Amino acid sequence: MMSSASMAQVESGRSLLSDLLGAYRTLSSRPPKGFEKYFPDSQKTPQNTDAEPAAKEAKPANAQRASGRPTGEGGGGGAGGGGSAGGGGGGGGGGGGGGGGGGGGGGGGSKRGGRKDESHWSSRLQKGEIPWDDKEFKMYLISGAAFWATVTYYFFLRDGGREVTWKDFVNNYLSKGVVDRLEVVNKRYVKVVFNPGTTPVDGQYVWFNIGSVDTFERNLETAQYELGIEGENRLPVVYSTESDGTFLLSMLPTVLIIGFLLFMLRRGPAGAGRPGRGMGGLFSVSETTAKILKDEIDVKFKDVAGCEEAKLEIMEFVNFLKNPKQYQDLGAKIPKGAILTGPPGTGKTLLAKATAGEANVPFITVNGSEFLEMFVGVGPARVRDLFVMARKNAPCILFIDEIDAVGRKRGRGNFGGQSEQENTLNQLLVEMDGFNTATNVVVLAGTNRPDILDPALMRPGRFDRQIYIGPPDIKGRASIFKVHLRPLKLETEMDKDALAKKMAALTPGFSGADIANVCNEAALIAARHLSDAINQKHFEQAIERVIGGLEKKTQVLQPEEKKTVAYHEAGHAVAGWYLEHADPLLKVSIIPRGKGLGYAQYLPKEQYLYTKEQLLDRMCMTLGGRVSEEIFFGRITTGAQDDLRKVTQSAYAQIVQFGMNAKVGQVSFDLPRQGEMVLEKPYSESTARLIDTEVRSLISEAYQRTQQLLNDRKAEVEKVAQRLLEKEVLDKNDMVELLGKRPFAEKSTYEEFVEGTGGVDEDTTLPEGLKDWNQERKEKEESPDEQVARQISGGMPF
Repeated sequence: MMSSASMAQVESGRSLLSDLLGAYRTLSSRPPKGFEKYFPDSQKTPQNTDAEPAAKEAKPANAQRASGRPTGEGGGGGAGGGGSAGGGGGGGGGGGGGGGGGGGGGGGGSKRGGRKDESHWSSRLQKGEIPWDDKEFKMYLISGAAFWATVTYYFFLRDGGREVTWKDFVNNYLSKGVVDRLEVVNKRYVKVVFNPGTTPVDGQYVWFNIGSVDTFERNLETAQYELGIEGENRLPVVYSTESDGTFLLSMLPTVLIIGFLLFMLRRGPAGAGRPGRGMGGLFSVSETTAKILKDEIDVKFKDVAGCEEAKLEIMEFVNFLKNPKQYQDLGAKIPKGAILTGPPGTGKTLLAKATAGEANVPFITVNGSEFLEMFVGVGPARVRDLFVMARKNAPCILFIDEIDAVGRKRGRGNFGGQSEQENTLNQLLVEMDGFNTATNVVVLAGTNRPDILDPALMRPGRFDRQIYIGPPDIKGRASIFKVHLRPLKLETEMDKDALAKKMAALTPGFSGADIANVCNEAALIAARHLSDAINQKHFEQAIERVIGGLEKKTQVLQPEEKKTVAYHEAGHAVAGWYLEHADPLLKVSIIPRGKGLGYAQYLPKEQYLYTKEQLLDRMCMTLGGRVSEEIFFGRITTGAQDDLRKVTQSAYAQIVQFGMNAKVGQVSFDLPRQGEMVLEKPYSESTARLIDTEVRSLISEAYQRTQQLLNDRKAEVEKVAQRLLEKEVLDKNDMVELLGKRPFAEKSTYEEFVEGTGGVDEDTTLPEGLKDWNQERKEKEESPDEQVARQISGGMPF
């Protein structure tokens, strides 16, 4: 008989396991979502059964757009209530996102591999809320509870029997004739099976260990012989195999590791599936990661300034998609695509965002680096899937940002191996202009390295237009400042238009990103000083912050170093003041900024062509600091290292690229970009030696000219240096007080810079054909006379 405590434990374990299995069977017996009408005996009420398919059928377009696949094809069966064309997708659509149409397409499943929303059960658990109403949570909870209940019962609640020794077995059981048979389990121990009605008092079965089967058989034979048990009365021995949990325990670490890896592949970034696009993880690694943007972008074309020509080009693409008849009547064909090129920060991606915000057609965006993964063949597969998505959403615009990640020239750097990037590029070329091209998919791309792109990618038929977006001119900068000044709180007496024009004159060469940074820095500086509004001084400080870096007032220089810096900056200022083609000086300071110990701000001209004399004046101004050190101290320091680098670059450009040297001749060679490795020069060794000689000669000529100038103006350099040591910062008015008015004409205001350029502001007018570029135009209704004329010309009967 079993003890009352043991009986209670066994009954408790059995009851818990029975309840868990019953709940699991009840949950499993429910029909999948969307299939309730095929199971009339289900526990679901008829009202709920009919409501859910109706709700799913009410929004087929949304389900299709979210997944990028049409309903009923490869994972969209859930949207139609479980149609057979879904390839099994409908069944998975409601049950946790599994199957072909899991998650987004089915409408009731969880989103696998995508970003968790606030209603996901894991997010609710993190907030301290127990999501009892979530089916996936219930499934995990019941499965986990069943597993732990089984483990608990197997290892803790199961009857473990009572171990005896061989001697006790022989004396207490075998000799008394109460044993029916012996069962050898796993060749490790023997379980004693008693005759009916002779169960031990405690109710537990009896077992004993054996060293080996052979030893056990010999000992049993000897014991029965000594007890006089002969013939058919001898005990039968049965051999069996049972699991004692050791195997399960040994497999548990392996199972946990495999489960963790599968979980990471499903949820991790390398195999993250997107909502509504299949199972996620490894099953979706070949699916594109592109996103269809609808209402997520709040950037409009009014937020893009300084690139009006590029805006017109993009508007024309969208207008063709919305109003193709306007062009088709003239026999025009829509360009296949356009590539936006230009320096960083000029607004290529911003222009694409504005297109997405106003296009009124599906806008699909993807990054060039998202095609390539660690698995071979993923890149071409993602390109194919991307264009499948684009064609199903046509007419649409497809934007590939940083296309140089996948579009580099082929045949370079492979060292005889197969390149995944080349395979991806080949697939992209075929999709853009192959046998199965789409007519209503416009491909836009952005890059700041068009020189490394494959020529086959750049040809007409793939990218028909190359739209260069360069740094804005002064009118463009004023327009950009107006855009970024809108949300800022300025002083009430400040005119935003006037401020934008003044700031545009002070920021030559700035890109749109630089201007945005200036406006943000001005707001930060105003907040740092607890100002109620932003004033002009804050903007000037922000410009200095962007150009020269952070001002380091706490960096204390030794008196000798400070004096050297003062004479160095004075040399720059005086040399530029008396050189005709040098940039006008705005401010000079000996307060350390960024990496430099001194700082000078100039106002470069809006100039695109330079003469040899102009470049020489710039070199002399740059060398003014080193020359001043040599004149006043008789020694030179390391402070001119950046000046020498600029002078060397200018000299090499004049001789190698611009053909401004008589001995080298009228030739032009490409100079290597910074950071590029040059394996072979495009000229001979003798030409290289000649170029080096002429570069040194040109720099020496500029240095001697600067020496002559500063020796003649030594007193002026002394005055400027002493004033710098007193005030640390000098502006243009201080320079006029010390040196007199600059002997050359110079422009400093916005109106002076834009004089003779055709207008004060940037021209933002649209051509007549693009007035309603993002609106569908209704065709003009024909009058009865026009209908008769058309029928006559077409040979149609009245």
